Amino acid sequence: MFRFLLLVVAIGAIVFAVVSSDVFAPRKPPLPPRARADLIVIEKETHHLVLYAHGRKLRTYVIALGSGGMEAKMRAGDDRTPEGHYEIDRHEADSLFYRAIRISYPSAMDRKVAHARGVSPGGAVTIHGLRNHTGWIGGWQRLIDWTDGSIALTDGEMDEIWRVVPNRTPVEIRR
Repeated sequence: MFRFLLLVVAIGAIVFAVVSSDVFAPRKPPLPPRARADLIVIEKETHHLVLYAHGRKLRTYVIALGSGGMEAKMRAGDDRTPEGHYEIDRHEADSLFYRAIRISYPSAMDRKVAHARGVSPGGAVTIHGLRNHTGWIGGWQRLIDWTDGSIALTDGEMDEIWRVVPNRTPVEIRR
């Protein structure tokens, strides 16, 4: 009986966490066709990606991050999301993930720090949707940090970001 009660409490806690989170946030109206972001801010602690245009928030998205914890990326393979100032390098339509947008990690400073430690800084950090052919997962992907250090959104959210974020857009990733 005690195990059954523990199971009921655990399931109740999970349901409460899902319902009270942004996992199933209501769908927002699309950004205007001519909207263009001129800054991306990724706030790791709150799991938010915020698009700005001319100093004003365009949209905030709930994201999943690297599975290696909240610390800044230190080396290749640590599965952490980096922190610092970068820019969008390019849009990658042929990625393993839905509509990946490459971030200019590692910076010169990231390479210098990694070299001093005798490790590779890694690379291939992107903002992306879900792995190809798994878009049905949708908002459930936000329940855990699951990437190798990249920033993940739903495929629908990536459609919007893909459209409004040009190459060379500054990206600030902070704790």
